[in-house]
Amino acid sequence: MTVTVVVADDQELVRTGFKLILDAQDDISVIGEAADGAEAVEVVRRLRPDVCLMDVRMPKIDGLRATEQLKRDAATAATNIVVVTTFDIDEYVYAALRAGASGFVVKNSGARLLTEAVRAAKNGESLISPSVTVRLLEQLNTKASEDEAAKRKLSDQELKVVVRVARGRTNQEVAAELSLALSTIKTHLGRIQDKLHLRNRVEIAAWAWEHGIVA
Repeated sequence: MTVTVVVADDQELVRTGFKLILDAQDDISVIGEAADGAEAVEVVRRLRPDVCLMDVRMPKIDGLRATEQLKRDAATAATNIVVVTTFDIDEYVYAALRAGASGFVVKNSGARLLTEAVRAAKNGESLISPSVTVRLLEQLNTKASEDEAAKRKLSDQELKVVVRVARGRTNQEVAAELSLALSTIKTHLGRIQDKLHLRNRVEIAAWAWEHGIVA
């Protein structure tokens, strides 16, 4: 099944470049474009794509506010949003996750990561640029007592899954590393989300960073 995509970026060259990359894939099709945040909201509402690539700094409404609007609207909440930006600023990362984005990719990450992020979003998974992940792993810490309390919420096997998700592994990679069936990994992820009251893999990864689960 073809993944339908809307590209929202105020630079025409960027939109054109992303479209060329994505349309070159057999399973991805760009069905719309937007040059500002307000237009992005309108285009997504009209076309209902599987995924929207959303720039942060855009006229009228910035990409973070547009993301929040789309995810709060029941009519467009099913569209998964990947924030794609030149500025891998921590403040943007947190704001994107809070707004409901399914991933955060830095524009210079390359074509492969961009297409992987689109496919991951369509499959209900998430992807964050490695440069962002590494920096967050280095910066985010909480008190040791809080970390231990957080860890006690999960089984040893669930913690192993969380660590690998936080390091950017796909479900298939986690299954291979732990020698478990893919269906078992999906079951673990569902239980983790229920126990921690989280919505997706990105929030699981953020939770792991915030509570020092990943060293």
